[in-house]
Amino acid sequence: MSKIIYRLSFYIILLLVTYLFYIFPFEILNKLLFNQIQSFEYSLINTLIFYILILYYLRSHNTFKPLKIFVYEGLGIGFISFIIISICIIFNSVLQINTFFIGIISLILIILIYLFGSYNARTINIKEIKIKSSNITKNHQILFISDVHLGTNNKKHLVKIVKKINKINFDFLLIGGDLIDSSSFNFKDLNILKDINKPIYFVCGNHEYYLKDNQNKINQLSSFNIKHLKNARIEIDGINLIGIDDNQTESSKIHFANKLCDNNLFNLFVCHKPDIWQKLNCKNYLMLSGHTHNGQIFPFNFIVKLKFKYIYGLYSKKKSNLYVSSGVACWGPKIRLGSKNEIVHLKLEKI
Repeated sequence: MSKIIYRLSFYIILLLVTYLFYIFPFEILNKLLFNQIQSFEYSLINTLIFYILILYYLRSHNTFKPLKIFVYEGLGIGFISFIIISICIIFNSVLQINTFFIGIISLILIILIYLFGSYNARTINIKEIKIKSSNITKNHQILFISDVHLGTNNKKHLVKIVKKINKINFDFLLIGGDLIDSSSFNFKDLNILKDINKPIYFVCGNHEYYLKDNQNKINQLSSFNIKHLKNARIEIDGINLIGIDDNQTESSKIHFANKLCDNNLFNLFVCHKPDIWQKLNCKNYLMLSGHTHNGQIFPFNFIVKLKFKYIYGLYSKKKSNLYVSSGVACWGPKIRLGSKNEIVHLKLEKI
């Protein structure tokens, strides 16, 4: 029964999203600019056509690129358009400005904000953080990336990430899940990771488990210089590196994290979602997470905050720390507003 309710809710919400983001803003723009009002029948037919296309893409794992661009970029442009159009309508209801002028201003704002968000989504920043602890016996420089979303993003973006990484002096690279999110991604494109002449450690996020034949694909990662830490640990020069996979219950994550912790060492956890920090019996540790994208597109950060208490940045309490990355790439529309792509340059220093 609960599955039926969940599916029905999904279909209803998707239908609303289709109308509000793909149809409504452009009907209003048409009215403002050309004084043309669409009939209910015309609006309903357009909504149903778009709805079927979107549903087909989401359910079929279709790899047809124009359809993917339509679904993802359409969602991004539509969301921006919905917000701008809604604000302009409210603004106009108070000031009673010429509707054509409001339409022109809306269109200009939509184009400018989309171009800025698109540029921001293709820019990769370096974020430096320092952690000091008496349990650290040797200074380390570590890189952390999460949410690469290969499939949604192409090889060109991965090449850009690797070039940035190779300009930094570091000991090893950590990948915090959602490396791959689509069966359409060509695994041979991961060969570029072999240009990173340092160890690479990886944990699965939620998207790896959405892939067709996911376990086989996860196993293939070892061919590309990637070591999968599936609820496992490895000691590296006094650092107890612990990987916690995402495809398990919260209680299972906590169980493995506590089991693998060593309070005589500095514990460095990599866990895709920031949902078990402060729930461990471990001391002197840093947890690295991703998943949230810091909302990716404002104001979604407020919505993400309803699900996750910690959505971006460094959090500290007693002798434990959590860093939640905004990710190194986008999921869905290639737009970032109010957030940035980042490679985290972590400096662990002994006291």
